[in-house]
Amino acid sequence: MQKFAQKLIESGRLSAVASRSLSCLGTSSNTIDSKKPKMMMEPTKRWLSLHEYISMDILNQYGIKTPNGGVAKTLEEVEKVASGLSSTDFVIKAQVLAGGRGKGHFDSGMKGGVKIVYSKEELNDVASKMLGHNLYTIQTGDQGRPCNEVFVVERLYPRREYYFAIMLDRAAKGPVLIGSSQGGMSIEDVAREDPDAIIKQPIDVFDGLSDETALDFAQRVGFTPGTEVEAANLFQKLYQLFMDKDCTLLEINPFTEVAGGELLCMDCKLSFDDNALFRHGALGELKDWSQEDWRDREAAKFDLNYIGLDGSIGCLVNGAGLAMATMDIIKLHGGSPANFLDVGGGATAEAVEAAFKLISSDPHVKAILVNIFGGIMRCDVIAEGVIAAYKNLNLKIPIVIRLRGTMVDEAKAIISNSEMKILPQDDLEDAARMVVLLADLSGKAKKAGVDVNFSIPI
Repeated sequence: MQKFAQKLIESGRLSAVASRSLSCLGTSSNTIDSKKPKMMMEPTKRWLSLHEYISMDILNQYGIKTPNGGVAKTLEEVEKVASGLSSTDFVIKAQVLAGGRGKGHFDSGMKGGVKIVYSKEELNDVASKMLGHNLYTIQTGDQGRPCNEVFVVERLYPRREYYFAIMLDRAAKGPVLIGSSQGGMSIEDVAREDPDAIIKQPIDVFDGLSDETALDFAQRVGFTPGTEVEAANLFQKLYQLFMDKDCTLLEINPFTEVAGGELLCMDCKLSFDDNALFRHGALGELKDWSQEDWRDREAAKFDLNYIGLDGSIGCLVNGAGLAMATMDIIKLHGGSPANFLDVGGGATAEAVEAAFKLISSDPHVKAILVNIFGGIMRCDVIAEGVIAAYKNLNLKIPIVIRLRGTMVDEAKAIISNSEMKILPQDDLEDAARMVVLLADLSGKAKKAGVDVNFSIPI
């Protein structure tokens, strides 16, 4: 399951910070039991992440100060944004939804997705090597992510840099403030090298973040006496934003005291709970689909919960728990799942066909296991979707199908009458053994250069 969590991080759905148990982030709290077993975030949820410039605009709406700047999609717009700033030095940031931008590299050959430039000419040159190019970081994987926009801001001169975040924690049963006096760098590195530098403060959602708690937290993080009251005020505004917008993560790095003593949020990452987007109007429409794998876009159209993995057995299941159990039993019998795919309880035949399209698009998939327990979901609908996918996608790989529950006899009849070469199994363990065997045979045949036609009579 560690590979599964890493896949979530690389896909951008889960912050590398939020993916770690808070017990590894330094000092313990009386409301966080670091001895409790670590729990992985439920895999069926997606978190909406927005580009930095959008997040900064949301901060401004809550009266939180950020550097002056603007977003640009072309070199002409870059020049226009720069002309509107009073600064002669600029910071240009690639708007790519991935952590580690500063240490990343572009396919243009330029290193770093966040650059300080000292003239408009240099700004134009750097922007030309960002716009239209792919950025590769520790979170993008080998495919990288396109940079279609850049955020150009005035350069400010920090005296001190802090780290601040709010995230949800199971052990604390609510939001937790995370802070450190060592901002402007990887918080994972800080946690590993100096865990005492990480300060945590659980918040009771019914009481909220009081003046006293906010001020105490600012003092513990290390804000100077001249700025701790302002910091506490900003913490309360950030907490209000976190709660109002149903955030799963709010991260400011760095939270900066500039030369004049003013506090500003220099960078911001916001992630939101997709399940609460119905409360927030057009917020969900701000998602940049160019930053997502095409399979994620397709999955979203049909409300499928899909995450690609690195195995050879495609899985199509209804229900997150059953999907995890299916992946486990495949592993138990020596196989490796190629994906997590939960079609949900209300999937249509069209959605099932789309699910097969997602699974079969992975060249590593050598066999497919369909495991459906019909409750709300009817087995005959699944059967119709499987047959449509088999015909329309001209599938060549073997399919094992296990159906139980509502309309299961009708589903078996549909499959039988279709004359499709699909192998049915009533027992999950038998289905797992069979699909592992077929995937192994298919893989060996392909490696040997032998064209095998899996025609399995029913």
